[in-house]
Amino acid sequence: MSEQKDSDFNSGEITNRGDIDELEFEKLNSEDEDSESSPPDYEITTYPADFTLEVLNQKWIQQEIVIPEFQRDFVWTQNQSSKLIESFLLGLPVPSVFLYNETETNKYLVINGQQRLKSIFSYFKGIFGDYKEKNFKLTGLNENSSYFNKTFDNLDEKHKLKFKNSILRAFIIQQLNPDDDTSKFHIYERLNTGGTHLANQEIRNCIYHGHLINELRNMNENGNWRKILGKNAPDKRAKDIELLLRFFAMRDISKYRKPLKEYLNNFMKNNRDVSTDILQSMKSIFEKTCDEILDKLGEKPFHIRSGLNAAVFDAVLTAFSNHLDKIPPDAKIRFNDLIRNSKFVGYTSSGTTGAESIRGRFALTSEIIFDEKA
Repeated sequence: MSEQKDSDFNSGEITNRGDIDELEFEKLNSEDEDSESSPPDYEITTYPADFTLEVLNQKWIQQEIVIPEFQRDFVWTQNQSSKLIESFLLGLPVPSVFLYNETETNKYLVINGQQRLKSIFSYFKGIFGDYKEKNFKLTGLNENSSYFNKTFDNLDEKHKLKFKNSILRAFIIQQLNPDDDTSKFHIYERLNTGGTHLANQEIRNCIYHGHLINELRNMNENGNWRKILGKNAPDKRAKDIELLLRFFAMRDISKYRKPLKEYLNNFMKNNRDVSTDILQSMKSIFEKTCDEILDKLGEKPFHIRSGLNAAVFDAVLTAFSNHLDKIPPDAKIRFNDLIRNSKFVGYTSSGTTGAESIRGRFALTSEIIFDEKA
């Protein structure tokens, strides 16, 4: 093993050790660097648009504004939302929102401003947030305010018109080149301000919502999968779902290009709404692979030196999935030989997201465990 400064591997560090709600990963600098890589070159235009609140509400009703399916749902209190509504009624300035104009649908994806927009839409509807029975009265205001405890329907016509005609400035972002909308991942990454920096998979779950992510969430509950990860509950930062995505994306690495982050983005984008038949096939392969891994290698097989090693994970899980009909009875012995192999140690401890490293460890895994030479 080379000196510590020349290697990605640091046995003394485990990512997220202090948080029992998160998976423990072996510290690999190459994985961290890839995860934090900068976006490729884009030609993007950003321009302001001043919408009346009535127009925004109509776009919401007609589903022309899309709020990403994300665990951080509506979290503002009624007092917070009430003060926003009062600001419009008083003519006070309100921060702008950011909307991404999707090329394919021409709909607006909310990049930043979800709480403000949902407050506005809720007030028009008269129901606060997701509480079906809770009338949206303006609370937390000065009791002498003209708007204290008023729903939208309770406002006099003058104030209703003032609210409907109030302006909210939006910055519209549109990708001009290349024509594939891939920049929205990076725009969301840069603009989200929820207090905690979002993990890559959390962002993917936001902007690539569809059939695939729904199925990945279902697969993530699989009992054998949880035993392989060594953690009963789903990871709060969706790192386990990212591992699932990584598994499926790497079953065919012929088109792989670094960085891995972009490769996973593109896979999720291109497969976000695949057919039910394809999803069923993916689920079947995944379940059979988990069954075989658990049966042959036992629980937590990819915690090689400290936390879970993502590079060992992708090579072995992928190889098993491609050889489900010919898994050798001595697979555990072969696996132990593999993880002690000096070349494999190199492939899984340094430069793990490079194309040469990935193809090298995949080929070596197939050769040592399944007698399949490239």
